[in-house]
Amino acid sequence: MKVVVAQKGSREHFLAARALHDSGHLATLVADWYAPRHPWLHALTQRLGLASLKRLMAARCDTLPDALVYSFGLHGIRSRQREIAALKNGEPHKAYLSTDAAFAQRVAALDLPPHEVFFGFSYASLEAMVAAKAKGKLVLLDQIDPGPPEARLVQAERKAWPNYALPIVQAPEAYYDRLRQEWDLADAILVNSEWTRDLIVEEGVDPNKIDILPLAYAPQNQRPEQRQPHEGPLRVLWLGTVTLRKGISYLVEAAKRFARSDIEITVAGRIEISAAAIADAPACIRWLGAIPRSQTEALYRAADVFVLPTISDGFALTQLEALTQGLPVIVTPNCASVVEEGRTGFVVPARDVTALAETLAHCRDHANDLAAMAPACIERANAFSHEAYAQRLLAIIEKRMALKQHEKATA
Repeated sequence: MKVVVAQKGSREHFLAARALHDSGHLATLVADWYAPRHPWLHALTQRLGLASLKRLMAARCDTLPDALVYSFGLHGIRSRQREIAALKNGEPHKAYLSTDAAFAQRVAALDLPPHEVFFGFSYASLEAMVAAKAKGKLVLLDQIDPGPPEARLVQAERKAWPNYALPIVQAPEAYYDRLRQEWDLADAILVNSEWTRDLIVEEGVDPNKIDILPLAYAPQNQRPEQRQPHEGPLRVLWLGTVTLRKGISYLVEAAKRFARSDIEITVAGRIEISAAAIADAPACIRWLGAIPRSQTEALYRAADVFVLPTISDGFALTQLEALTQGLPVIVTPNCASVVEEGRTGFVVPARDVTALAETLAHCRDHANDLAAMAPACIERANAFSHEAYAQRLLAIIEKRMALKQHEKATA
């Protein structure tokens, strides 16, 4: 059995393609852009220090043989430039509609190697899915987010917290119409959490089409086996984009219930809330803004607990990164089922300032318990290894292939 993976961008650093290659099932990876293997070019990029060039040159995976990768090269770069320009103009989805369709059309026109399965990603697969279905291939769609329901949840948060909200342009209905066509075409829709599954089922997706495939994370450095409690304020870490969707307003309001000597909150990540909201935040919150990837591990190790009071997240890899460092996590149910209550962290209701504040107070008062959770946190993170992801993916493909063959035999 061979699988074609087509993806626009380098989502999860080509996780699906890597998993299929490692198991001998990858026919080819088709990417809009894939960095060439030229050491001198990578060295020049690092020397120039241009962030955009660094991102472009990072879009490759050395464990994937170049012979198994097809890239659209300059077309991919032009598409990304259009999207960046549209983002600056406040109309990103208009560009996404165009570049997503252009990518899927180019994939559909390729003379692909022999394969039985087509694996695409939501929003950028429609035309390629049509071509694959016409050839009798099993068509899998990886749903990268919770879709239209999440957009409505975010809009409700913007109305609830106008002091936090920055101006945004809503995605046009055509953007989600394209997604719904992909849902209809797919033989199976892969989601990375129960939360996403439930939201798209509410949107009308047949639940029998859906398989849950959690994401994976592999630490680059050796992890601590234990963490030491310390005297002083509770050290809380937020790491990720600072948005209403991820619940920053509830953390700020919870922080207002503590004396400065009780808690220290570090917020690291690109800030997408108003300056007025930051000015209104208590002094116990330190706002770092966007930080280099090289600094994240030190932040995890310096914290006592990680917080993610999200309104909606398909998965949130940051919770795995935290657990990998032995760091307990406070999260809401509106995300993947990763954190185990009382063992690797705490699950609080979304949009509940009181519950979040009470959980933070519990953490402050039981610092020894937090430190003792480290081995369980690391053990839990191991359940989301690349090997586990590969096994789950192959099991899904085999199940869906068997169902397709059964349907064909009984038709």
